Amino acid sequence: MEKQKTINKEIYFQGIGLHTGQKVKIRLSPLGPNSGIIFVREDINPPVIIKADFYSLLDPSVFPRRTSIGKGGVNIHTIEHLMAAFAILGIDNIQVSLDGEEVPGMDGSALEFVEGIKKAGIVTQNIARSYMTIKDPLWIEEGDSNIAILPYPGFKISYTLNYDSSGIDTGFINVDFSDKQQREALAAARTFCLEREVEPLKKMGLGKGANFSNTLVITEKGVIKDNNLRVSDEFVKHKVLDLVGDLYLTGPIKGHIIAVKSGHSLNIKMLNKLRRIKEKSSSAGVGNTSGYVPQASYLDASEIMKVLPHRYPFLLVDRIVELEYGRYAVGIKNVTINDYFFQGHFPGKPVMPGVLIIEAMAQVGGVLMLSAEEHRGKLAFFLAADNVKFRKTVEPGDQLVIKVTVDKIRQRTGRVHTEARVQGKVACEADLMFALMDR
Repeated sequence: MEKQKTINKEIYFQGIGLHTGQKVKIRLSPLGPNSGIIFVREDINPPVIIKADFYSLLDPSVFPRRTSIGKGGVNIHTIEHLMAAFAILGIDNIQVSLDGEEVPGMDGSALEFVEGIKKAGIVTQNIARSYMTIKDPLWIEEGDSNIAILPYPGFKISYTLNYDSSGIDTGFINVDFSDKQQREALAAARTFCLEREVEPLKKMGLGKGANFSNTLVITEKGVIKDNNLRVSDEFVKHKVLDLVGDLYLTGPIKGHIIAVKSGHSLNIKMLNKLRRIKEKSSSAGVGNTSGYVPQASYLDASEIMKVLPHRYPFLLVDRIVELEYGRYAVGIKNVTINDYFFQGHFPGKPVMPGVLIIEAMAQVGGVLMLSAEEHRGKLAFFLAADNVKFRKTVEPGDQLVIKVTVDKIRQRTGRVHTEARVQGKVACEADLMFALMDR
């Protein structure tokens, strides 16, 4: 079974963002198993952490011609070439720290990232990789572009490129990621655009950092400014590079991807479809999807998300401050006027809905049960809530301190007593029952 990987030591890159034109420095740092790919905007105080996954994706109609992630209005643009480098080298766990809002474009390819990571060294970690395995054929289209994913025991891409320009030949390639030479050949392929697209892109405020050193500009006669193609089939290889980088937001995939003329917009639509399929596969169950087993009694939000599948706006626990396996856990939920539910729940006198207090208590209970080694990979299905009592309203500015104490945990069921307090007074209490089932 293939194991997870990170890098051996920190690496630094600097360059200009292809679209913003800003000078940016980035630092890549090793992370432990099951951490995933984490971006950190260090130019903001306090720094903002954004995980590269389904849930941080930004709308390509708002941020076109690139792949962007963000959280709470803080964005990071043009991550696709760096993500492709991680995919090509099989990097699962890494932190990317930036002092700007866009990953530097370097030479318009992923080559410098791949070479830098290889030079720093790659470390194999003693935890198995988690794949998204395609079990049924998927299909999505946009105009005359389409992507299909078929069941396949490995990872393979078949891509057809067909531009409305005599300067770009129709191209087709097959890339089997089990072949190191095939997948690494993608890294050197540079980004490109048609000459007639240049002015419209500039009017949209894009391409401020693009030049003839990092972008191939194509006329009906071919590449201009004495810029020769670096590798054979460079255009189609770059489109595959973008596709690989975009789809790596779901982590490694087992499937055969067949794409025709796909770009970032369609790639992201497929990502959203994959997200829905992944969520449906564990619907109604709170699942420790990563197999992460916490090694400490304090968990921040990023570590809670390794245990629970919940994401904003439905992750209702900010941190776990105490955790003793098999006995109890204490979680914190800071209630603010910016919480989404106050927009419609008595906005004149906002009160946290009782059902969401119960959900927050259930999430702390889920962390308590699914953090145990013996429950790694299981699903916790919410069976019942008994003896529910609401004793105090919860309002903006309150801090919910949620204590969950084990009553009984058996191989297939768990019962816990929960209390949510505000300033030491009980706001809500309930007995919750869960069914524990193998995935």
